[in-house]
Amino acid sequence: MKRRNFLAGLGPLAVAPIVGYSNNLNTSEENQQYIEVLKYTLPLGDNKGRTEKYYADAAIPALNKLGIENVGVFNVMYGPNAPSLYAIIPHNSIESVMTYQDKLLQDSAYMSAGKDFIESTISNPAYVRIDRGLMKAFKNMPKVVSPKTTLGDQRILEMRIYESHNYVKGQKKIDMFNDAGEIRIFKESGLNPVFFGESLFGSLIPNLTYMVAFKDMAERDKNWSVFGSSAGWAAIKDLPEYKDTVSNITDIILRPASCSQI
Repeated sequence: MKRRNFLAGLGPLAVAPIVGYSNNLNTSEENQQYIEVLKYTLPLGDNKGRTEKYYADAAIPALNKLGIENVGVFNVMYGPNAPSLYAIIPHNSIESVMTYQDKLLQDSAYMSAGKDFIESTISNPAYVRIDRGLMKAFKNMPKVVSPKTTLGDQRILEMRIYESHNYVKGQKKIDMFNDAGEIRIFKESGLNPVFFGESLFGSLIPNLTYMVAFKDMAERDKNWSVFGSSAGWAAIKDLPEYKDTVSNITDIILRPASCSQI
């Protein structure tokens, strides 16, 4: 199969100026991961489960062989009203982001196991479209953390996208998480962070995106209430330097697929 056709099937990165909040893609002095977020719009009917099967049978085993771990696959529990599936792929370097697809092409086991997805036809598609973005993990939470072993199979994940009306305000909100201690307050309140990332490519830029995990919806509601009433949040939420840093919030509740490593 030609590389050009294969990459077209995976879907290109949405192109945006290389101007992130940190304005830095150099990993030589940092351990911050790069985090791919992929949203698959799914067809209706029997084809709906083919993308999840692709990750279970082909993508996750092949990515793990490349040293790409904690791959997340999620179905939407509450969120956009369309059949969809989300995937999270953490990378330890920008080189991994740029080269892993070529390496997958050389993996015969992957190509065989994923053939139904990779070579799906226009008359029988495995998915409709892919929205794809790339983030850089925050300095105070540089790697994706999996809650799978601690929260169990009934866990839920909440992904929030915080948009800002300009990059200066976007950076201020990142500073609030990193420097003012909001990540620490999340952890103290039982919000169980999985990742925090600043978007480098994708839609709704400028934005930051984070994911938190809970045992169930009851714990989610309880622990957000703990956060909202905490002394730590009260101490920073009205500081003038963090005023008007978020212009819009998208909130999505996700249920992990059985194959998900997050």
